[in-house]
Amino acid sequence: MKTMHFLLGYARRYVRPLVITVVSMVLLVGVQLLAPWIIRELIAAVQGQVQGEAAMPVITRLALLALAAYMARAVLQFLRSYMAHVAGWGVVADARRDIYDHLQRLSLRFYEDKQTGQLMSRVINDSDMIERLISHAIPDVAVNVLTLVGVTAVLLSLNVNLMLLSLIPIPFIVLAMRGFAKYVRPAFRERQHELGELNATLNDNISGIREIKAFTREEIEAMRVGYHIDRYRDSLLRALRLMATFHPFVELSSALGTIVIIYFGGQLAMQNVLPIEDLVAFFLYLEIFYQPVRALSNAWEQIQEALAGTERVTEIMDEVPAVQEREDAITLTERAEGALAFRDVGFRYEEGPMVLEHITLDVPANSVLALVGPTGVGKTTLASLIPRFYDVETGSISLDGRDIREVTLKSLRQQISIVLQDVFLFHGTARENIRFGKPDATDEEVVAAAQIANAHEFISQLPDGYDTLIGERGVKLSGGQRQRLAIARAVLKDAPILILDEATSSVDTETERLIQQALERLMVGKTTIVIAHRLSTVRNADLIVVLDGSEIAEQGTHAELLRRDGLYRHLNAVQATNDDRVLISLEREAVLHPMM
Repeated sequence: MKTMHFLLGYARRYVRPLVITVVSMVLLVGVQLLAPWIIRELIAAVQGQVQGEAAMPVITRLALLALAAYMARAVLQFLRSYMAHVAGWGVVADARRDIYDHLQRLSLRFYEDKQTGQLMSRVINDSDMIERLISHAIPDVAVNVLTLVGVTAVLLSLNVNLMLLSLIPIPFIVLAMRGFAKYVRPAFRERQHELGELNATLNDNISGIREIKAFTREEIEAMRVGYHIDRYRDSLLRALRLMATFHPFVELSSALGTIVIIYFGGQLAMQNVLPIEDLVAFFLYLEIFYQPVRALSNAWEQIQEALAGTERVTEIMDEVPAVQEREDAITLTERAEGALAFRDVGFRYEEGPMVLEHITLDVPANSVLALVGPTGVGKTTLASLIPRFYDVETGSISLDGRDIREVTLKSLRQQISIVLQDVFLFHGTARENIRFGKPDATDEEVVAAAQIANAHEFISQLPDGYDTLIGERGVKLSGGQRQRLAIARAVLKDAPILILDEATSSVDTETERLIQQALERLMVGKTTIVIAHRLSTVRNADLIVVLDGSEIAEQGTHAELLRRDGLYRHLNAVQATNDDRVLISLEREAVLHPMM
């Protein structure tokens, strides 16, 4: 019932094409019932004539009526088919938009254990099933039910006894349809699931083709993809086996009804109880009678297939965002000052242990907060709580004295820019990627942002400059170039709060210098949260917070923390030793292999 309610909610938006479809179907049934009647009248006219000329006016009228009927049928078939597709694809388009909008509202918790290919399969493949239901299955059911009712009335008028005999196969067909529905819908759900798994695997492998080639995993990955191809084929064949069993049974049951009428109808005609024209008409109408029965079995298959896909769609739509927006949430209409306050903040992922506990911090506006500590202590998680990618388990976070849960998500996130270590760039031009944070920015603003980010020089050297396609995830650019493009994007957005997550890691010294210069320009006049493993990059921070375990181990300025015999001093000493070893190694290399 929930699935049908979901579909009807969308179908209501397409009342006009659906009404035209229904009217066309009703008229189409009338036209279809007219053809056997014309043949019956033709036989009666021919049999009843005394001289050949007496039947000709009747034959002429019947021929013209048949011509008009078949022309009307062609027009009605077009209207029924096209208008049904207008409604069907309209519903699919609306559903896909709503599914995507809902996916965007879901918090990051939802995506932690989901594969992109599976979600894409729900949006594209499963929603495709809805069109089959709206455009094919439901109209076919309606047409065939109407035809069945109309033919039944005609057959009853011709001969009641023969009509009752022709109903003998119907109970068997109904029972078969119920049994078919019980087993085939799970089979179709399994098929859709395996299709999603195949899409997910292909998406992962195509996205990771560089790694597959680098690690010579071609054969292994080909086997893995082949395994999912076979799984999809096997699940599809299971569903098709059920269909292949069901349809011949329906055909056989229909044939049994015809055999019964041949036997008893022939006897009635031999006994002159039933006129020959009525017997011929009865057989013609009987074929029309069993045709919708057979068609209903095909429509029933489409319904089960469509409902299986729609159920997978409704599962997504039933997901509730972990991060909820209050109905009375306030929209921030002015630029925030940027003062942040954490009060006894605690957080955990799902049912796991606490990742953060008892985090209490004050971050004044326009100051720089550095988060440091060993890997896995929750630095990125703490920063992710500010834009409410996740919600705190305990405690609160406030912006300019207001709890961020009292603010609309959109207006909160408009106050925040983020530059990550793992930069994500979209398939498009350099200009489009910079403009991503501010779609209405002028070309002059884009260039100015690139200059601040030290990106203008390398962009200008690209084949088409700012209009160069950079490839999926910026594959045509180096790591440092992608990083500077992301910084330009943040510069253009110009939000009062800036989060930098390992923004200078994994690049060479010269590139790091360019990125550091760009970041220093970007940080001016902003409240900045810097997440770093390289402590040399955070020495000038106004406040350095050292996380250990799930809590704050210590906090202070670089000089204050070095005076203490704590974790920060230990981390600083270890990094200094490593840096010295690298320097000595480079010096030895220079001595052993001097430049020619």
